[in-house]
Amino acid sequence: MDVRSLQRPFKEQYRRDPQTARITLTAKGTETTTPLSCSVDIGRAIYQAEAHSGVGGAGTAACSGDLLLGALAACAQITCQLVAAAMGIPTEHIHATVSGDLDLQGTLGLRKETPVGFEAIRLQFDIRAPQASEEQLRALKEKTEQYCVVMQTLMHPPPIETEWLGS
Repeated sequence: MDVRSLQRPFKEQYRRDPQTARITLTAKGTETTTPLSCSVDIGRAIYQAEAHSGVGGAGTAACSGDLLLGALAACAQITCQLVAAAMGIPTEHIHATVSGDLDLQGTLGLRKETPVGFEAIRLQFDIRAPQASEEQLRALKEKTEQYCVVMQTLMHPPPIETEWLGS
């Protein structure tokens, strides 16, 4: 696939009119019959989510931590694939694996000193590219990390505004 040709019209459009490059993505959570689960609508698909089994969930659907790590894995995987294709780096396979550590005592409010949320996140790339040079692989790593939206967002988090509606 010629990624550069595919993306050329977008780049030209965004150069001509930078405002058209600005988008807003939205995800909506909706309650279900139990306080341990919800549905998440991203506009193109609906996902079921539930509390992790370590805090009372059934363990049959993704928890929010799974979804966060999954978003990073998807973004890293696709970004690396696109960068490799755009740079003409011949690869046999690319696999991104993300894992993260958290202490559920924080989530359950058992210990104030225990953070709520991930304490560490690891992203591992398994790339088989025997015909690629060390320079190409170094550039692939650099560009993938530079252009992975989810990775950059987690590394440089934006402010989060909250608004409570209703009565």
